[in-house]
Amino acid sequence: MVNKKYDIIVIGGGHAGIEASHVASKFGLKVALITIDKNAIGRPSCNPSVGGTAKGHLVKEIDALGGAMGILADRAGIQFKMLNTSKGPAVWSPRAQIDKDLYPIVAYNFLKEKDNLDIIEDNVQEILIENYKISGIKLSNDEIIQSRAVILTAGTFLNGIMWTGLISTKGGRYGEPANNKISNLLKDYGFEVARLKTGTPPRVYSDTIDYTKLSLHPGDENPTPFSITTDKVENKVMCYATSTTEEVHDVLRTGFSESPMFTGLIYGVGPRYCPSIEDKVERFSDKKSHKIVLEPEGLNTPSVYVNGFSTSLPKEVQEKGLKLIKGLENVKIMRYGYAIEYDFFNPYQLKLTLETKNVGNLYFAGQINGTSGYEEAAAQGLIAGINASLKLMDKEPFLLSRNEAYMSVLVDDLVNKEHNEPYRIFTSNAEYRLLLRQDNAYFRLSHYANDMKLIDEQTYGTIQTKQEILKKAFIETDKYKIKSEIANQYLNNIQENEISESTSIYTLTKRSNTKLKDLLKLTNDNAIFEEIKKDEELIKQLEIEIKYEGYIQRQMKEIEYFIQNENKKIPDNFDYTKLNSISTEAKNKLMKIKPISIGQAARIQGVSATDISILTLFLK
Repeated sequence: MVNKKYDIIVIGGGHAGIEASHVASKFGLKVALITIDKNAIGRPSCNPSVGGTAKGHLVKEIDALGGAMGILADRAGIQFKMLNTSKGPAVWSPRAQIDKDLYPIVAYNFLKEKDNLDIIEDNVQEILIENYKISGIKLSNDEIIQSRAVILTAGTFLNGIMWTGLISTKGGRYGEPANNKISNLLKDYGFEVARLKTGTPPRVYSDTIDYTKLSLHPGDENPTPFSITTDKVENKVMCYATSTTEEVHDVLRTGFSESPMFTGLIYGVGPRYCPSIEDKVERFSDKKSHKIVLEPEGLNTPSVYVNGFSTSLPKEVQEKGLKLIKGLENVKIMRYGYAIEYDFFNPYQLKLTLETKNVGNLYFAGQINGTSGYEEAAAQGLIAGINASLKLMDKEPFLLSRNEAYMSVLVDDLVNKEHNEPYRIFTSNAEYRLLLRQDNAYFRLSHYANDMKLIDEQTYGTIQTKQEILKKAFIETDKYKIKSEIANQYLNNIQENEISESTSIYTLTKRSNTKLKDLLKLTNDNAIFEEIKKDEELIKQLEIEIKYEGYIQRQMKEIEYFIQNENKKIPDNFDYTKLNSISTEAKNKLMKIKPISIGQAARIQGVSATDISILTLFLK
């Protein structure tokens, strides 16, 4: 019996589900978020943190497009830090330690206040498809809910199995049941399903740690919020660092014979860049130690996350190994580490909108697309939610290019490359990363959000004002000159060569040791500089724009060529069998992925430059 009808149903209340349901409701569509437990929405099942290298860029981009993650992280954050500040600005990345118990509360309260969004507690046992197009879902009690589109964000719940040693338990994450029906249903509609693996470390009791033996791992002195709508954040906890030893490694090796990874019980491949401790010991046997960071999981819990010790080894081996680590000699374990193996759908089966190619109005987002991380999942949820909404409204899809955002690099990589391990975003994935910095996300993307009415006018006005100040200040730095006698006092202090005549701030900022913030202190009676002095983030951004101007201009020229190929469109129904001169591998890949442009075709694994030349000539 049909009781309800929605425009969009989002299955899964993780980070992808939050973004998808939130953004779809902003379009004024009627949306339902189906989750097993409303109190577990956004629960950080692994590391209680948001952001990190490149991941922080994604969070800023989500915020620039009117998404939720930055706001939620600011509200539930307990330690904030900008990573990689000793390196170039392209890799600076914000990260926050979050309260694992507070984050789900904040997420639920955030969503329940949204117009057009219903949160339904239940388990979906079937996605209803008619003539290869979505018609609705069936809940565990056989209730049918009709919908025009479905966004599947099931995370690790599809046929999920958790392992600790040789002991296995069915489940999507600790204490929550798996979904064992949806994967099989989608197989019947031609979807290729494979297995991946991820894991989590033990949690230990805070009062059993000897902090006197550990080194401090603090947050920033003046932390920066993720969201432009947040006025201020503050650090509330201290993290601590220690490390493993060769003695610890020897103990861990005694459990390898009972490790599900080494005995073949787990077939799925885990994330290469976030390996388990047993993986690290096995693969990097020459290393005498591995770093461990002890991160409090919240303000009102004794639970401490042992970052760097993800494992599925037997309980007794985990405990014995932990107690040999400095500071953890008397530690008591609250929850043992485990690995989880789950179904995923290789994302070549998706369009760049994240709509599936096999079934109309069905979208996939998150770990079921073979990604790793809350931030990657959230970015996909946002893109799927936007595109599902636009399609139902008969509007053009929202497709960003690789030169516009990390989230477009993420989606482009997913669709165009084969994946046998969980995909994680890195700054090295983005060829135009100097232009895709975390500090300029709002200038890059907020106009799209404004066009789609995803951010309010006041926020967009603030962004435009900042952008205008930045432009004017850039021009003014080239006009405003500082007298040599004033400038030389500063230059001597930082051991820079003196100047013989009045020199522009622009020219002085180009020097490696100068700081624009200090140079601006030498100015007076300048309205534009007085404005930018009020915003330290804008000063940093202006300094980057000046110091790296040459590199930025070079990337802009590269983008011109990139865009030319992106604009060379390939018809939807193009018959690649006509291309007799290209390689068989290239032909198969092109038919499989169905690229929309020459640019996309050129990024597909197995398609050579010669194949692209032939395709381009044929299209002409």
